[in-house]
Amino acid sequence: MKLSGREAESYFAKPGKDRAGLLIYGADAMRVAIRRQQVLAALLGANADEEMRLTRMQGADLRGDPALLMDAIKAVGFFAGPRAVFVEEAGEAAGPAIAAALADWAPGDAQIIVTAGALKAASKLRKAFEAHPNAYAAGLYDDPPSRAEIGRVLADAGIGEVPPDSMAMLTDLAAALGPGDFARTVEKVAIYKIGDDDPLSLADIAACAPQSSEAALDEVLNAVADLHADRIGPLIRRIEAQGTNAVGLCIGAIRHFRTLYAAASDPGGAAAGAGRLRPPVYGKRRDLIVRQAQNWGPDKLQTALSLLTDTDLKLRSAGQTAPQMALVERALIRLAMLGRSR
Repeated sequence: MKLSGREAESYFAKPGKDRAGLLIYGADAMRVAIRRQQVLAALLGANADEEMRLTRMQGADLRGDPALLMDAIKAVGFFAGPRAVFVEEAGEAAGPAIAAALADWAPGDAQIIVTAGALKAASKLRKAFEAHPNAYAAGLYDDPPSRAEIGRVLADAGIGEVPPDSMAMLTDLAAALGPGDFARTVEKVAIYKIGDDDPLSLADIAACAPQSSEAALDEVLNAVADLHADRIGPLIRRIEAQGTNAVGLCIGAIRHFRTLYAAASDPGGAAAGAGRLRPPVYGKRRDLIVRQAQNWGPDKLQTALSLLTDTDLKLRSAGQTAPQMALVERALIRLAMLGRSR
């Protein structure tokens, strides 16, 4: 049988102990691995390995020895409790052996848990599980995680009270990060909050969230927007050494000043405008945007965008002979000086 997204979420949390098996497949190996760990922990409990109630094998092993899986599911364990055979990275070549084991499965046998990469609808491995009356197949796709999934990760980490604004920030973070990185971030948050019973705050999340690869670029752009002309040159040397080119820096500056202009030109004021930004911004970054937008005002920001657009056109001009990074640096220093003018 095939599990839909919502059905799969529920089944992963509480898998049936009398089922023949479960296939979890998807292009994101980390996403598949996290779900497999969740299912095995819920199905077998914490001591399955020590009590030898879990048998592991590679899908490639079944190509040379198709009877390996059949022997494993029929084997009698030394300890009481549910048993499972985990087949990792199964491909189409392992399909016949797995299909035969499913067909011969009987109550009391070990449950068959299989993981695989992306599988087409015509996959024989998928069909073996989808057509079986007592087995499930669940496909995992690159959709943003649901609130229920995020809530489960938080609960597993022991994080209790999460205000709405913090949950919104976590939802955006989960959509931006891969599932493994998000799970590790939540673990860091849990450690960070040890001994702290206060509700999870935006500052708590920001302190543990992974630093963006654009952090150094943001530092340059904030130096410009905060009118620190003396800092621009040294910061540009740093990001240039890290591989940032002039066009990328100019595009980043245009994006940043467009964000400020959107906030500053809102009829409700910069704070209201920052609240309407998409994707949304939170915490210290939101405060920074509001402050910079208020300091510049829509008129100066419009002038700044004109200057940056002209610079971008010069960078892309075939007849441009001046060093590109020097051209952008001069434009950014002019912007910082513009912001100081009355």
